Amino acid sequence: MNDYDVIIIGGGPAGLMAAVASAEHGARVLVVDKGKKLGRKLAISGGGRCNVTNRMELKELITHIPGNGKFMYSPFSIFNNEDIIDFFENMGIALKEEDMGRMFPVNDKAVTVVRTLLNKMEELGVKTKLQTHVTSLVIKKGKASGITIEGEETITSDTVIVATGGKSVPHTGSTGDGYPWAEAAGHTITELYPTEVPITSSETFIKEKRLQGLSLQDAALRVYNAKGKPIVTHRGGMVFTHFGVSGPIALRCSQFVVKALKKKNSDSVTLGLSLYPDEKAETLFQQLVQHKKQDGAKACKNALKHLAAERLLHFFFEKTDLDASLALRETSNEKLRKLAELLTNFQFKADGTLSIEDAFVTGGGVSIKEIYPKTMESKFTEGLYFCGEILDIHAYTGGFNITCAFSTGYSAGKSAAEKSHLDIST
Repeated sequence: MNDYDVIIIGGGPAGLMAAVASAEHGARVLVVDKGKKLGRKLAISGGGRCNVTNRMELKELITHIPGNGKFMYSPFSIFNNEDIIDFFENMGIALKEEDMGRMFPVNDKAVTVVRTLLNKMEELGVKTKLQTHVTSLVIKKGKASGITIEGEETITSDTVIVATGGKSVPHTGSTGDGYPWAEAAGHTITELYPTEVPITSSETFIKEKRLQGLSLQDAALRVYNAKGKPIVTHRGGMVFTHFGVSGPIALRCSQFVVKALKKKNSDSVTLGLSLYPDEKAETLFQQLVQHKKQDGAKACKNALKHLAAERLLHFFFEKTDLDASLALRETSNEKLRKLAELLTNFQFKADGTLSIEDAFVTGGGVSIKEIYPKTMESKFTEGLYFCGEILDIHAYTGGFNITCAFSTGYSAGKSAAEKSHLDIST
């Protein structure tokens, strides 16, 4: 008899959910993690509040998973966002819905989520082995049969679930450990890249920190392809930094910057920023002309101060060669037209992003073509499962990544437990 029915490597969101699901389905479960604590990534998620899921309709939810989102239809048929909500509320964690469907614990404490999961694991008899480095998977005759840990000790099991995460936020333990094991089992690791990461720019105004720290609330950021056509647009908050741009819409655009740079084999890609996402340049220009007639006696800096934050507005004045002290009525319509164009589509160059270690999410990973979507089992190695960020699945921030982690983790855990029972009975 094997030591365990299911061994789970990794104690992040996917691994913890897999442990609970396996144990609830009657398996003897061991969770192995190289860290001192389980749930480290979960404890800092959502800014320490833990955005446990998102309550969007399933079809809309999938659109917020740009990295192979359609694959998630199958695991969602087993355990979806509403199931996640029920799961935590049934364990006594009251949840609240915030903007855009984001779900948080009422007490705004991620540690409550971690503690509740760990308590549930203990109640179900899940064993844990911390500060333990796995050196390899044990695979015999095309079937997973355990793991080898440092010191060459082997722990046997009927099934193994790899939930080691990607390469993002490495201080939580996500350092890409699982990729070599997946490759050794015959799997393809698609190219890894940073997603949900700040964008870098070498523009002079960025280098000179002209706009550093300036935040925008309801702006739109667009990424253009080599032919000058928009690839994607995201709307929301953004902040200028000393290296480029960050904030929600910059993070969401980042993966498209990475892909565009690679596709065009260039050192830069064009971004377009609109402070007025609902306005066209011509419409805004006509408004400025009307304003010129009404408040023409005022200096431009006073008459137009409602248009944008002072620093940004004066930066745009400089770019249009508009004299801030000049009366608005003495300013040419040509300059006002240029100003309207900047306010609705200020274009600047991005040259990349911060590193994958600085990203919130890892793009790429174990190819989903090689995974059975309802069970998360390997198509190459019987009894070997993958879940969470190690897979080539990624989503926007806002509870979408953690939803994928919980869903794939639950599906893998349930399936591994059922597989183990089947093996025993046969």
